[in-house]
Amino acid sequence: MPTWSRQTSFMEWNRYAAVNDEFVPFHMDDEAGRAAQNEQGAFGMGNLRYAYIVNALRDWIGDEAEIREVGCQYRAINQKDDVLTVQGTVSEKKVENGENVVVLETNVVNQDGLGTCPGHAILVLPAKG
Repeated sequence: MPTWSRQTSFMEWNRYAAVNDEFVPFHMDDEAGRAAQNEQGAFGMGNLRYAYIVNALRDWIGDEAEIREVGCQYRAINQKDDVLTVQGTVSEKKVENGENVVVLETNVVNQDGLGTCPGHAILVLPAKG
């Protein structure tokens, strides 16, 4: 899977919060972020990283394939201006009930190489030909 990257900051967090009605103070305000024990202030939403995984998968497989399952764990905070890169490695390919199933191990890695959001995805790809 090709890598997929985004730099995140208040602009992206605000857009995501507006669409999802998720205006949580520690994601929007530095003082609230510090009060939540993050010295750098406000920090990114875990669910935004989940959305990045889904966007990366969709960009890779196109509209004809199905994203059947995505799961992840939020293991580290993403800070303002982090560059987050979705990475995916195929761990299994199989035909199941006549469907072409691909299983991936995924992660969202920051610019320092720290994995912040390990997970998996199950895709169903259309038949070739």
